[in-house]
Amino acid sequence: MASPDRRVVLTGLGVLSSIGTGVEEFTAGLRAGRSGAGPITAFDTAGFDHSTGCGLGEFDAEAWIQNLPVDSLGPASRFSVSAARMAVADAGLDLGALRERPGVISIGTTDGESRDLDELVETELAHGPAAMDPQVAGRLRAARLSSAVALELGLSDVEAVTIPTACAAGNYAIGYGYDAVRSGDADFALCGGADAMCRKTFAGFYRLGTIAPDHCRPFDIGREGILTGEGAGVLVLEDLQSALARGARIYAEVLGYGLNCDAYHQVAPDRSSVARVMALALENAGVKPHEVDLISAHGTGTKANDITESQAIREIYGDRPPRTVSVKSMLGHTMGAASALAAIACALAITHRFIPPTINHNRTDPECRIDCVPNHAVEADLRIVQNNGLGFGGNNAVAVLGRYEESR
Repeated sequence: MASPDRRVVLTGLGVLSSIGTGVEEFTAGLRAGRSGAGPITAFDTAGFDHSTGCGLGEFDAEAWIQNLPVDSLGPASRFSVSAARMAVADAGLDLGALRERPGVISIGTTDGESRDLDELVETELAHGPAAMDPQVAGRLRAARLSSAVALELGLSDVEAVTIPTACAAGNYAIGYGYDAVRSGDADFALCGGADAMCRKTFAGFYRLGTIAPDHCRPFDIGREGILTGEGAGVLVLEDLQSALARGARIYAEVLGYGLNCDAYHQVAPDRSSVARVMALALENAGVKPHEVDLISAHGTGTKANDITESQAIREIYGDRPPRTVSVKSMLGHTMGAASALAAIACALAITHRFIPPTINHNRTDPECRIDCVPNHAVEADLRIVQNNGLGFGGNNAVAVLGRYEESR
């Protein structure tokens, strides 16, 4: 259980998503059950029978990136840097003061700058290696997703790490930042995840037969798979005393998290491992199952994931689990950004006292047996929310957020 004398709270949010950019638009999108699905434009989809995804469209990175040449950053780095600047602004932090304090930047990703890599490979195959753009080649390193945040914001007393644990990476990054602030190693953390849509990942999921033709329908009897998406979510974490001293708005408190890696299968989830990581998170947070009001599921919309995750939830929570929703029904699967964006959705749900819906829902699969809050948001007084992130290779991460209360 986390030490009670160093509590960690969430005071700033930066959001890039297919249903809204920034906190206000994202909150409105969640409440409305907005769908981000549409034709993929990030790359050429010729040859695929269907090509629906959840893209950002024409995102203006120059509106947020002020100190770095935008062309020096790959698409995912542009997302992470923009979301980080949004989060710092949303937290009301003075950058001059922040530069004098030790911090952590932890950004999770699945693909890094794979969209740029796609472009380079295409050029090499068509015209030879000499034709490849050296500027694009120079921005491939996944480390740029975090280091570029430090450079853009002028932060020098920070540890900048990129965490590549696939679809659970956002929660891994949140856990990393939480530990640093809780222990006193850092005064603040900018943590979350970012990924840009790329042909490599879309084609990989397509070859696995897990790309839905039109909509993502988590937990529905007629679900057909995921929609790939893109975006970024960055959260500002800081010590409670620091937040109170500067009169910061507190969205939520980070109560704890759990991690495991079972290496059971390259792509198939393992029920016992998923149940175990939820139990670890609750134990770390000092929370009993009956105290959890909502679960934000990984909820990909594939047959295997939804059944396995639902069964694991019931293993921990019994026959009456909390309401369990999937924001991927709206956002698509944003890969390394997924659990970070879902954590932001959890914080907003706590703050604004509502439960986002699982959209595109007709009838719940009898093998899932959960209340997924179909199609319409509901008002709810949420105190504790669990956020699941389950990745390929058995990389699993669960974060637990709670409403800030003076005494806990």
